[in-house]
Amino acid sequence: MIKFLDLEKITHKYDNEIHQAASRVIDAGWYLLGNETKQFEKDYADYIGTQYCIAVANGLDALRIILRAYIELGSITKGDEIIVPANTFIASILAVNDNGLVPVLVEPDINTYLIDVSKIEEAITPKTKGIMIVHLYGQCSYTDNIAKICKKHDLLLIEDNAQSAGCKFHDRVTGSLGNAAGHSFYPGKNLGAFGDGGAITTNDKRLADTARTLANYGSNTKYIFEYKGLNSRLDEIQAAILDVKLKHLDEDNERRKVVAQYYFDNIKNPEIILPVTKERDSHVFHLYVIRTTKRDELMQYLADNLVQVLIHYPVPPHKQKAYKEWNDLHFPITEKIHNEVLSLPISQVITDEEVKTVVDIVNSFHSNNIC
Repeated sequence: MIKFLDLEKITHKYDNEIHQAASRVIDAGWYLLGNETKQFEKDYADYIGTQYCIAVANGLDALRIILRAYIELGSITKGDEIIVPANTFIASILAVNDNGLVPVLVEPDINTYLIDVSKIEEAITPKTKGIMIVHLYGQCSYTDNIAKICKKHDLLLIEDNAQSAGCKFHDRVTGSLGNAAGHSFYPGKNLGAFGDGGAITTNDKRLADTARTLANYGSNTKYIFEYKGLNSRLDEIQAAILDVKLKHLDEDNERRKVVAQYYFDNIKNPEIILPVTKERDSHVFHLYVIRTTKRDELMQYLADNLVQVLIHYPVPPHKQKAYKEWNDLHFPITEKIHNEVLSLPISQVITDEEVKTVVDIVNSFHSNNIC
């Protein structure tokens, strides 16, 4: 079986460093809000290129806390609207709803799967206070036009950088392009922890201070509470492990790019649509997502040939039971994407032989040979 993502093999790649980091935390006897978290926050802020990094429990919390902080600072009021791509993982939208804000969905570009910039302005109303862009699959969603739209309409720009650690826009790293960014360190991410984890990055001190306080029960002085906050903190072992893996992130992303390039160069099947990338060198290929109208048949064919693949994502947010009030809405481009996409195996540890095998099997697939 060629695994979609071999987390055990990824861990072995950094085995000694990870064991040393975990042992250091265990021996120190300090497991929350300690030196490991402070060091990781500093190192990750330096990597992203922001002044501040606040480590939190997960990527959803990172986005939730950003929006909540803006509410507490008076920049947003409950009932205001946040523009979000219709083609995204549901967490982007949950973060908006969780704060009593209104998500306004905008269709993606059928080629890049990222929010269609040409459709953003028509979605803006007097209630719009921000745009949340999603750097989906490892590709940068930011453009100069988005920045101009935000400036023209006085909107906040929030980045969902859950899938794109290390991705760049020219010489700047995603997570430093907007007013604030949410990051996820879910184990399967390019920079993955040994459990859930997340972070907020920003250059706004007031936002950073408010977010840090909100994430610690609403307190920045023990037993004194400024806000009705929540408990969202990265533990010391996760911080220590992430700091180890951060040192290897660029190298690991380069390997992903090599694998992606092999797919681009060698998948030759008229039934397969390869991903379209704006700037391939900046894409960190968290996922390599192809499309085909024969998605289910191809998925079964790959499974029969011992290749593990996944769908990111099978059901769009507006068709989920959780959003039954949206179920009658129609976003044709989003729906087409969700009906056709399939993610091939890609990681920093997949071998050349495994990649070649995946390509050979994909190329041998034809819908007329499936019974």
